[in-house]
Formats: sequence, C-alpha cells, structure tokens
Amino acid sequence: MTNTGAIVSKVWSFADVLRDDGVGYGDYLEQLTYLLFLKMADEYSKPPYDRKLPIPEKYNWESLVSKKGAELESHYTELLRELSKASGILGQIFTKSQNKIQDPAKLYRIIGMIDKENWSMMGADLKGKIYEGLLEKNAEDVKSGAGQYFTPRVLIMAMVECIHPEPEKTICDPACGTGGFFLASYDFISNLENYSLDKEQKEFLKDKTFSGNEIVASARRMCLMNMFLHNIGEIDGESYISSVDSLISDPGDRYDYVLTNPPFGKKSSMTFTNEEGKQEKEDLVYNRQDFWATTSNKQLNFLQHIHTLLKSDGRATVVLPDNVLFEGGAGETVRKNILETTDLHTVLRLPTGIFYKQGVKANVLFFDNKPASKDPWTKEVWIYDFRTNVHFTLKKNPMKFEDLKDFISCYNPENRHVRTETWSEDNPNGRWRKFSYGEIVSRDKTNLDIFWVKDESLADLDNLPDPDILANEIIESK
Repeated sequence: MTNTGAIVSKVWSFADVLRDDGVGYGDYLEQLTYLLFLKMADEYSKPPYDRKLPIPEKYNWESLVSKKGAELESHYTELLRELSKASGILGQIFTKSQNKIQDPAKLYRIIGMIDKENWSMMGADLKGKIYEGLLEKNAEDVKSGAGQYFTPRVLIMAMVECIHPEPEKTICDPACGTGGFFLASYDFISNLENYSLDKEQKEFLKDKTFSGNEIVASARRMCLMNMFLHNIGEIDGESYISSVDSLISDPGDRYDYVLTNPPFGKKSSMTFTNEEGKQEKEDLVYNRQDFWATTSNKQLNFLQHIHTLLKSDGRATVVLPDNVLFEGGAGETVRKNILETTDLHTVLRLPTGIFYKQGVKANVLFFDNKPASKDPWTKEVWIYDFRTNVHFTLKKNPMKFEDLKDFISCYNPENRHVRTETWSEDNPNGRWRKFSYGEIVSRDKTNLDIFWVKDESLADLDNLPDPDILANEIIESK
C-alpha cells in the first residue's frame, strides 16, 4: 500500500474511535510515534539492513505483537517506562512517555494496523508525508493548542526557496517545534532539480546539517520522529535537538543558516509559588552579554539570539510578529543594531488567517550577517506587502504555495541583488517596494511597520470580504 492519503486516513480513523475514550489527537499522535518507531526499528534490525539497535529484546516490537488484553496493557506501560531511561535519540523519543490508550482491545488493533505495513520499504518522502499529514491534522484541532508548533508548510517552503540552502552547510532552528524547517531544507537540498549530491554531501546532509532546540517534550519527540522518518540522523546516535531553553545562553556554535518561527506570545515568564502558597508569574529577562538590549519580549530576545548564532557570513530567515517592527525602547535598539550589523534586505508582510493561533499579524525577516564595520551594512530594505487586500482562512481558503510565487519571483533567489520594484508613482498599489537605510532610520523609533497599498475594504463598502474573513479579522484586531 503506497497511497499516502489512504494510509493517513486509515491511521487517523482510529483517532475518532479513541476520542470517545477521552484520548485527544495529540495523545494519539504521541502513542503512534512510540509504536511506529518500534515497528521501524524492528524492520531495520532484520535483513537486508541488519542494524544493531539499542532496543532490548524484552521491549521490542515483537514483544508487543505477541500479547493481548491486560497483559498487553501492562507490558506496553512497562516498555514505555524502561525505554525512557535509554540514552541517545531512543531515550529522547520516549522521554516522559505514558500509555494513554486504556482499552487494550483498541491498543491491539492499532498495533495490528501498524504491523500490516512495511514502513522501511516506503521512501523517506512517503513516510514523512504520512507523518506530516498527521501532524497537520493534529494542528487543526484548535482545542489541543498543537497549532502553536505548526508553521504553514507552504510558508516554510517559500522561505527555504528564497534562502536557497546549499549542501555541506549547517542549518539551525532554535525553536524547531516538529521540525518543519529541517524537513523543507532537507527536501530542497536533496532535490535533484537543485543539486546532484555526491556521497560525502549526502552523509553531511544526513548527519551534520541540522541542529536545534525544542523545550516542549511532545514537540521534540515528534520532531525527532519526523527526522528519523526522513532518514536524517541515526536511531542509535546522539540527538541533534536539545531540550534546553535556547535563550538561556550563547551555545558557542555558529551556523550558516538560521530558519525559524519562534513561539508566539510577547513575554517570556515563569510561574512560581510565593510564601503564602499562591502562584505568581514573573517576567523572564535574559541577561546576556551578546544581547544589545535586556527585555522580557520573547521575540526580541530570539532575534538577538539568532544574530548570535550566525557565522560572520551566515544568513537568517525568521517569522516575527508586528511588534518587533514598531515597538519602542528595546525594540528600537534591536532594530537599529540589526540594520547596522547585518544586511536586513527583505521583509515579507504576511496576511492574516494563515496561522492556527488567532490574532497573529506576522512578517518574515531575511537578513545576512556581516563582519564588524564602522558603516551600517543595510543599504536598502525591500518590503513585500502580502497583507493588504489579501484574505485567507484555514478551512475555506487556505494559503497555497502558488500564492507566494510572486513574492519568490520578486525576491529573486538566484541573485537577490538584481530586483525591480513593482511599486511606482504610476502603480501606487504595487506590492514590492524598497526603502533606503536613510528613509528608515529617519522614521520615528526606526519603525519598520511600513505599508502603502490602499485598503479596498475601507473604500468600497459594496465589496466587503466573505463574512468568515470579516469575523476572523475582527478577532485578529482585538
């Protein structure tokens, strides 16, 4: 069976059955991660692979397949507990694992369903698509909150297309979620239309290209599984995804590319219990010598951290909310320093209605790091307004890759130094426009929140958007 859609719907059909038992999509996906991993490890331990894997025989796939009823339930619970103590990627995938499927008959059926497929015979592309399909379905479940780890895949693909990652270069995502940027970069570099890789380049892509951070255990687990299914890294190797809060300190490593969408939510905070036994929240401020400004604004901290992570000629693309473009104080300090120390050459203003979290107004910043200089490196910033008069909704009118092709064409990844504005005095609604460094720093607070396209909905009351879109925009403006 090789039809991705058929396998996804088959695997997913069990989710609805389990929901009646109180098992949510996220919990089901987590159990699938454990079971799929064990099944594939079992396949890799047999011919033609014959790989020696660090899974004790007592807790391998066959130990599960041979049991039923209460015996299966207790064995599965014990298996999860024991494998969580393992080292390397194995232990990372099973960290804090628990059995959420309390009905042994349903657990038996899911094991049977996974057992029927030969997962190692499928291409990495197909396996990845199946798992990605499940992650996307999970993100759509608004109540679970899983969407906060999910950047629209078409946006990630466009960002990767623009930054054009090259073989034998390192890629970091300090807030990697389920690994979307890694997978899109992997697909881009391994695509024969882009590069024809030799043996050394293939090995570098598999074992040395990617690293990142993810503090949420369930998202990190899914990221590791996602990468394993794409044949990135080794099942018995060390994990390339750290569980440490990436903002705590400078890790010391430097990368050729940083691609990321840091978590939404303006402030970093921690909850503690005071002397009266009541819970209090305290803003989390990171005091780092490599930062230009000390602030509790999480996105400004991530932007500073990304700058630190880059090699002197490293390149970054990052999704950030509007406040990073206009906020005063620390925001102004960070913007000025980014403009001076890097070439902040492109800003893509994103439309609303493309993220699972409501109310997000975001942008993609593209900047290239540069060596120290007394003159500012940014000479002009090109802005593409993909927000004004652009309306998407997650269900009825989702953003497609084709919708971003005009931006990619304007960006001109082949040679971004050769660009042509579509805005002019004669075409005031052209979406692609450049602003000089002088124009930007002369704006109040070095404000980068720039727009010029006329908003049609304000001018034409007879031509209002669909009610769903209006409702979304009302929510988003609150």
